[in-house]
Parts: sequence; structure tokens; C-alpha cells
Amino acid sequence: MSTDGTALLEALLTALEPELGPAAALRERLHAQPELAHAEHRTHTAVLEALDAPGAATVAGTGIVARLGPADGTAVAVRAELDALPVRERTDAAFAATGAAMHACGHDVHMAALVALFRAARTVELPVPLVALFQPSEEAYPSGALELLDAGALDGVAVVAAAHVHPDVPWGEVAVDEGPVNASSDSFVVVVEGESGHAAYPHDTRDPVVALAAVVVALQSLVSRRVDPLRSAVVTVGTLEAGSADNVIPEHARAGGTLRALHPDDRVELRRALGTLAEHVALAHGCTARVEWTEGEPAIVNDAALVARVRPLLERTGAAAAHTQRSCGSDDFGFFGARSRLLLLFVGVGGAPGMPHVPLHHPQFLPPTEAVAAVARAQAAAYAGAAVATR
Repeated sequence: MSTDGTALLEALLTALEPELGPAAALRERLHAQPELAHAEHRTHTAVLEALDAPGAATVAGTGIVARLGPADGTAVAVRAELDALPVRERTDAAFAATGAAMHACGHDVHMAALVALFRAARTVELPVPLVALFQPSEEAYPSGALELLDAGALDGVAVVAAAHVHPDVPWGEVAVDEGPVNASSDSFVVVVEGESGHAAYPHDTRDPVVALAAVVVALQSLVSRRVDPLRSAVVTVGTLEAGSADNVIPEHARAGGTLRALHPDDRVELRRALGTLAEHVALAHGCTARVEWTEGEPAIVNDAALVARVRPLLERTGAAAAHTQRSCGSDDFGFFGARSRLLLLFVGVGGAPGMPHVPLHHPQFLPPTEAVAAVARAQAAAYAGAAVATR
């Protein structure tokens, strides 16, 4: 077996070919029967039957872990997601979902591709174990990734890889970059407390609405004045709540949002600075403020050595290496970084045949059938590169 992974990859690609047709059909079945987080029961059954892996284990409720290759040694895992989104589909596909859920993020493609890779790998001599991880609940809390970790699914796994379709990457290209490629994401609620009273006598009150408005405006400069312009972060306020009558100044007001940062150290600093800013702006208006945090996913930081191994292999799959793709989107894949080295690839579907230019999570997001093969080949390249890097 070659030391750069090319021979292993070529063997996997050859073995993949007869699996791609059945995988495309599986993708259509999965797309037609989407299930939300923690309720992926039919999805679990369909994947398990397609895998045809007697040793596959059910973990974390609906999750699946299947292993191939040597009995001993550290493994390389490839992950796909089981859950759909609470989105009502608006496509004219013959296999379109008809209910209030949809695979609008490509999870149906990822699952079908991983099934194809796993079945193909059974006919190849693998240098290190291949673990197929089918993860529940990527789109909602509690995190399926954390549940897999708690269940011991990553015990003995040195690398976790994933390939995710992305409309910002051109069709026929795959992006694989070292360092942070997806942001951390934490949710916050700013609660401003004032003194209520009559709208006609604001001087007798401490208006939390005005104070909160000032906090929201001040937050817009948080990133621009706290983060290196060459690094990425974003603060978004998505909800505002205050009062119940138009002639009453309320006692408190609330704003909810998310804080995202590509770099872990920026995440820490921005959380501290957001709390300080809210407290002092509110104080300037005679009010008090506190920030309640719900800690979310960490940033996904691709291992540089793995990227160096995998990028040269992409040409063997028929894909071109895309320009750098980094996103302030988040994914609980980042939780696996506490245990294993990470490698996330973005498989381009931008400009794919018959696909409209829409973002992820859009009701018209529908990668073409050929995307199953593109993702399976990217997964194969990720495994082959990681396998030689971990031997």
C-alpha cells in the first residue's frame, strides 16, 4: 500500500462504482421520509438495512456505529447525519417530502454516500479500521455528537472526518482547508431590568426598552472593535421582547441572539466583552443587565497534517481543490475535536445541474443525484489520507 494513500484511494474508488446506483436510490428514499432530531427511527432502519453490517451497533437512541478493517489499532471514523429540518419542501422532485420536515442540508446525501463507502470498503484491504458514524440530532439540542461521545462511540478513534455539501463551493470542486473552517456558536439572552411606570411620566421610571435598544446598537461594534479584521466572528440579535401595553414602560426587556467565532480565543474574549458591554450600557441608562448563556458547538478546526495528506488526493476523485471555504455556520461535529483530530471537507454543489442557487436550509435546497457520488468519493479521499497519516 502506497505511503501517500493513492493506492488505497484507487482501490476504494473502484469498489465504490457498483455501490453508487443503490446509494442514489437510498438517498431518494431517505429524502422522501425525513425525520426530525431524536426521532430518526425509519431513517435508522433504512440505513441499517442498507449497510448490511451484522456487527453494527445502535447507540444514542437512533445512532449507528459500524466498523470494518483490522480488529486492533486506532481508527478513522467518517460521520454522516441522520436528522432533517423543520422545513416544508418546495421542490418538484418525484421523491420530495410532503410533510413539515425536509432534508434541506444534504444529510440524505451524506448518509447514502457513507453507506456506499462502507459497503465498498468491505472488499478492500484496509490499513486501519474504518468506523461509519451515523449521528442523530445534528440540527437540534441535545447534541447527537455529544451523545455519541458519551456512549463511547469514539473510543479508539484517532480521526473523525466528514464531507458536507455546500452551495458556496462550485460544482466539481471540494474545499479542504487547515485551521478553523466552521465557527463556534453560543446563544445568549440579555435581560435588562429597570423600573416600570406610566408612559406619560418616563422621568419617574428607568426605561429598560431604551436601555436594551442601546445595548443592541452597541453590540454591532463588538466584533469590529474587538476582533482582528482578518479573523471572522458575528453577533446576531434575533429576538426582542418587552412589555404588554403601549402606555406602560415595562419593568424588564430581553434580547436573544447568537455569538459565533471562528477562533476559539475570540470566542472567550467576545463572551466576556458582550457581558461587560451590556452591563455598562444598561447602567448608563439607570438600569441593570445580565447575560444568560447557552453554550453551543465549538469551532471546527481542521488538522493541518490531515489536510496536507488529503488535498493531493482530491484530483484522483475527479474533483478540483476549491479555494478556501470558511463559514460562520456551526456544526456539532466540532465536539468530536475534544477526543480526535478533525477533518471537514465541503463538497461543492454551487451551479450543479438543475439546482437553483439557494442556501443551506432553504426549502428548495436539493443537490442532484450525482452529489451522492461526489460526497462518497470525498469521504473515500478523507479516509485514505487520514489512514496513512495515522499508521
